[in-house]
Order: sequence, then C-alpha cells, then structure tokens
Amino acid sequence: MDFGLVLQTDPPASRVISLMKRAERNGFTHGWTFDSAVLWQEPFVVYSQILANTTTLKVGPMVTNPGTRTWEVTASTFATLNDMYGNRTVCGIGRGDSAMRVAGRKPNTLARLGEAIDVIRDLAEGREAEVDGQPMRLPWVRDGRLPVWMAAYGPKALALTGRKADGFILQLADPFLTEWMVKAVRDAAAEAGRDPDAVTICVAAPAYVGDDPAHAREQCRWFGGMVGNHVADLVSRYGDHSGMVPEALTDYIKGRQGYDYSHHGRAGNPSTDFVPDEIVDRFCLLGPPEAHIEKLRALRDLGVDQFAVYDMHDAQETTIDAYGAEIIPALSD
Repeated sequence: MDFGLVLQTDPPASRVISLMKRAERNGFTHGWTFDSAVLWQEPFVVYSQILANTTTLKVGPMVTNPGTRTWEVTASTFATLNDMYGNRTVCGIGRGDSAMRVAGRKPNTLARLGEAIDVIRDLAEGREAEVDGQPMRLPWVRDGRLPVWMAAYGPKALALTGRKADGFILQLADPFLTEWMVKAVRDAAAEAGRDPDAVTICVAAPAYVGDDPAHAREQCRWFGGMVGNHVADLVSRYGDHSGMVPEALTDYIKGRQGYDYSHHGRAGNPSTDFVPDEIVDRFCLLGPPEAHIEKLRALRDLGVDQFAVYDMHDAQETTIDAYGAEIIPALSD
C-alpha cells in the first residue's frame, strides 16, 4: 500500500513544503493539496517547490475541477511540472465543491467532467484534443505522463470513474462504504471493456495517532461536514431512501443546517456540530498505531492501493512521524 499526505496550501508555503519533505523522509509516496484558489494559496505554484525539494514524491490536487481553469491551462501546467521534474504529478479531479461554490458558481456537470478528463490527459501527454470545438496540441510535450484520478461518491459519478479515470479517490475510510464504492467503480470499468484492476484505488481521510479519542474526534470532526456537502448533493438528487446511495452514508446528514466554507477543512469547524462521534470513527483513522494498522489492512484487503492522510489538525508532525516509524512499515508486509 502506498501512502499520501494531504494538506491545505495555507501560508506560509514554506511550511507546506517542509511537511511534504518530512513525509517523503517517512516513506510517503504522494503529496496532495486542496485546490480552491479563494480559500488557499495557488497549489500549482507550491507544487513546483515541493518537487524541487523532494526526490521521488509525486504531487497533485485533491482535487481540481474543470471550471476553475481552462483545460489547456490545466494540462499545460501539469506538463510543465513533469518536464521540469520528471513525470511526478497526478491529476486528482472532481466536479468542484469549495472552489466553485465559494466563487458563486455551481459544481460542474458529470458530462463536462468526463470530457475534461479525456482532454486534460491527452493534452498533457502530447496528443491532440478538442477544446470548445477547437483542435489543439501542446507541441513541446515529450514523453508526458499524467494519470487522472477522479473523486466520486454517487452512482453516476462512480460509473464515470470506472469508464474514464486512471484512479478513484474516495474521501472516507469506512470499510463498508469502501467495499460498496470500489465494486461500483470496478463493475463500470469492466462494462466499459477496461481492466478493473488497472484502476488505482485511493482512500483519503483524516488520521490522528494518539490515546485521547475525544480530542482526536474534535480535531477530525470537520471531515464529516466536508463529506456531508457531497452527501447533501446526492440526497437532493436521489432522495433519502432511493437505494441508489447507501443509507449508512446519507442518514447522518439529517441534522445538517448549511455550511460555511470559511471554515472548510479546519478543526473546530462550527458547521460540523451535526456530525456524530460514530461517523468520525467510521470515516477517519483514530487511536494508537495498532488501530490504524488494523483498519488499513482491512482497506488493503478491499483493494485499496493508497491511503492519503488528511493532516489538518494539531498533530501534523507527530502523525507523519508515527506513520513513518510504525504504520507504513507494517503495511509493507
């Protein structure tokens, strides 16, 4: 199993770079950041410095979207980083939650997202693609490689992931829901004539190593609120009891009263009071190293290839070091 570190690009950027260097020293293979230009600093600028200060770490957004930048700009940015530092980027992409809504726009449609996946990958790898009816190619790209991993929860998005994406990003670490969603992605890949096992599975969730469960939950409760934004979209589309989405995912948002993006992804987010302890425990990895190892082995058995640690809490260095010292080595067996 590979391991990634997920951060927000809060200033100063030097701290983000320092934490990513620490992660590489501790055996992490991927460095991810949020991508919301209003809420945080521009991640692609920071990626350049992360790549310059690490040796093998791969970087990318978790996740970008097709609406913030034009597709040829996104592709060119990835291709430039790859040309400068070797093919060390991954394009995580989704419909766009905070990046679009904070700017007063709606998230992108799945149809637009599916088209963007093909175009961005083709352009970044040097092939011709059509953007807004205009054929184009990046003539300077040589030996480009850009895996595109899609974030998804709902049935239509999971099906699109299986048909189009090189990888699947699932932002929660509940084994029951992971099994359900991985199966949906792989079934869709098989129906599209693809090799289901060729789709990389990445689970991303907060991890907090320690012996104080109450404190750990309060540091990670924000995550249930973030996931709740996407679940609320699914409920509005399919209803509470449609059978299209597991009720284990939809039941907990009944007390949701809205969401303030100024606290997005931050410990102490007041918009996440509705998230019960049970959901924090199910969606996140909390407790001593042994508890993390046990849950990660269960996820690995379900086909998860990478676990990406959301490290937005008050124990960032401690978590990175604990994973490097005890948890990552235990999952390499």
